Amino acid sequence: MSQARTATSPLGTQPEIVVVGSTMIDMIAYTKKVPDAGETVIGDSFSLGFGGKGANQAVMASRMGAKVYMVNTLGDDVFGDTTLKNFQEQGIDTTFVARASGASGVAPIWVEPNGTNRIICVPGANNSMTEQQAENAITALSNAKVVIGQLEIPQAVTIAAFRKAREFGITTILNPAPFAPLSDELVAMSDWIIPNETEFAGLNPEGNLSESDEEILKVAKALGCRFVVTLGEKGAAYTDQDHSKVVRVSAPKVNAIDTTGAGDSFVGSFAFGLATGFEIEKAVKLGCACASDSVTKLGTQSSYPSKEAAASLLKSIS
Repeated sequence: MSQARTATSPLGTQPEIVVVGSTMIDMIAYTKKVPDAGETVIGDSFSLGFGGKGANQAVMASRMGAKVYMVNTLGDDVFGDTTLKNFQEQGIDTTFVARASGASGVAPIWVEPNGTNRIICVPGANNSMTEQQAENAITALSNAKVVIGQLEIPQAVTIAAFRKAREFGITTILNPAPFAPLSDELVAMSDWIIPNETEFAGLNPEGNLSESDEEILKVAKALGCRFVVTLGEKGAAYTDQDHSKVVRVSAPKVNAIDTTGAGDSFVGSFAFGLATGFEIEKAVKLGCACASDSVTKLGTQSSYPSKEAAASLLKSIS
């Protein structure tokens, strides 16, 4: 694969981040009413865009100024071709992006007027990723500061990547989305787990939301790792090193029109903060600022702040 052009960090440094994760083509329909079973409705508008939780997080980290490497498998279709081109245009290294016979991943998305969304992910070639592919990539990229994983690819692949990252002392971040029960080994290999409120309820044996500090601490202690819960317009909450307290960070007040990809914007910019050596609260503030900015625009990656806007956001929380 071709080598992507490098980006320049707003801080003058360029930490390396590896994303072992998914790519999708987002097929977004904007509608005033979501159809009931058996019902057809007329939508307002439609767009195709680049998505996939892994790809989204990679793009956000790259726009912040990190040197980002993507580890993924694309199909041999036109969606694979255009996704590869998009990575290169975004300054993301595609050396470890493979191709497989068949369809690339797609994600039909419905967006309502208040910005809420419903998404169906069809992984396609993402499911062709292998453990060896992940291990080889991390071994070659042993100078990376952070490795990010999600749940749109087989968990065994993410485990292999995180296990190898641990050998090199690389920080691992798991975004448990879309939610699925986590293997004990994946939890053990995760330095940070970053769920949203719905995913938090899935991680909580009692199914409760993250309404209280007690609930957050209980789940964080059970998992045994550092923890950040994204809370939408309320910002985010994270646990301290020994799980003795929860720190809440508010989000900027904005007029949200499309929340698609906001969580990925948070993860990508938070990972940049960690890789750059920020204190945790500052990294969380950066994540909240980027996520809040993204919901003011339509689309997924297309809603993320440009490199210039990202530099401005970074300066605002420095």
